[in-house]
Amino acid sequence: MNYDVIIVGTGPGGYVAAIRASQLGLKVAVIEKESLGGICLNWGCIPTKALLKSANVFEYINHAADYGINVKEAKHDFGAVVKRSRGVAEGMSGGVKFLMKKNKIEVIEGTGKVMPGKKVIVTDDKGATTEYSAESIIIATGARSRQLPNLPQDDKNIIGYRRAMTMEKQPKRLVVVGSGAIGVEFAYFYNAMGTEVTVVEYMPNIVPVEDIDVSKQLEKSFKKQGIKVMTNSSVEKVDVTSKGCSVTIKTKKGEEKIECDVVLSAVGIVANLENIGLEEVGIATDKGKILVNENYQTNIPGYYAIGDCTPGAALAHVASAEGIICVEAIAGHNPDALDYGNIPGCTYCSPEVSSVGMTEAQAIEAGYEIKVGKFPFSASGKASAAGHKDGFVKLVFDAKYGELLGGHMIGSNVTEMIAEIVALRKLETTGHELIKTVHPHPTMSEAIMEAAAAAYGEVIHL
Repeated sequence: MNYDVIIVGTGPGGYVAAIRASQLGLKVAVIEKESLGGICLNWGCIPTKALLKSANVFEYINHAADYGINVKEAKHDFGAVVKRSRGVAEGMSGGVKFLMKKNKIEVIEGTGKVMPGKKVIVTDDKGATTEYSAESIIIATGARSRQLPNLPQDDKNIIGYRRAMTMEKQPKRLVVVGSGAIGVEFAYFYNAMGTEVTVVEYMPNIVPVEDIDVSKQLEKSFKKQGIKVMTNSSVEKVDVTSKGCSVTIKTKKGEEKIECDVVLSAVGIVANLENIGLEEVGIATDKGKILVNENYQTNIPGYYAIGDCTPGAALAHVASAEGIICVEAIAGHNPDALDYGNIPGCTYCSPEVSSVGMTEAQAIEAGYEIKVGKFPFSASGKASAAGHKDGFVKLVFDAKYGELLGGHMIGSNVTEMIAEIVALRKLETTGHELIKTVHPHPTMSEAIMEAAAAAYGEVIHL
């Protein structure tokens, strides 16, 4: 029962770390209490994108006349949409199972609890316990939907993201509390499928972590789609009635009540730290996260932590990168520390949102003298041909050295385009070098080159 590495949790941090550890010649076991792939593959990244794709297709059909195509009255089967999403998730989870077998990684089913002496106790579904040991133990237990005292989730009237993607019946009216990535993605999905949607955001702008121009554009696009957006507002209470929910919302103008069928609480996540042995081992935490160094070692030698249970950005690709760095360090390599300032963020509503680096406001606050270039998709030939003219690319440069400080996009397919900005920043490419990098025509990605040119007064198509 002895291993080089035992990993508790098989989300995009845990299973990636396991595969990389195996590649490095380590004997590896993973512990999973639910489904391989964790929240991302089963209840997050993947199934939500499947739902959103169905919404995209339905929207295309409903607007087919805009492209000169006549389609008779289109209808959707909500149950079939949900079923497809679950099928995609199950397929991906099966893929992880194959990868575990391919890489000779032992999968231990049950709930893991770390113990002193580099041991892990696993309790199976029948209550039986087995003890395992390893030279290194990695905690990758992820996170779950945050519950607020005034929004107690009952999985019927007040729900979290897991229930939002498996509802048997589509609600006619939905209130979404919170406008981060989870909130706006579900707002778009349900609105596109025909639900009357209201988004309530405590901050002055939706997607509040994004550049202010992106936030304003998304709010404008959402309102055009028929989504009601309430900013500077908070849900004070939800009264469950025989007809659904009565939501009391505090606004700058006073209280307002909205009647709906379901309230979706999308106010963030909380790390899964309970009952996993942290106290017994003496592993330090702060503000609900496990404290780690740049190689993800905790304060106790031999114990590591990665992903959403640590202070880094709660993103699947961050967890994967952390997992690789962690096991490379365990194997005696000398991996570079992860650059958290160059992590892309993507939101898959429509229009899509993606960003990396500093916003314009952050760059100014940091003391930079900046050049800002912005190119709207309304001036893009490809965007016009595709019928997706909402949005823009915005780039922020350091005026002195030409460093690309940040990139911010909103529009069709921008979650695929952001990787170019990440690579450019990694390679320390300057604004002038970007302008001279020939982009193919016609493409949406031309807007990146044009935005750089706009920052330096050289834009052609604007």
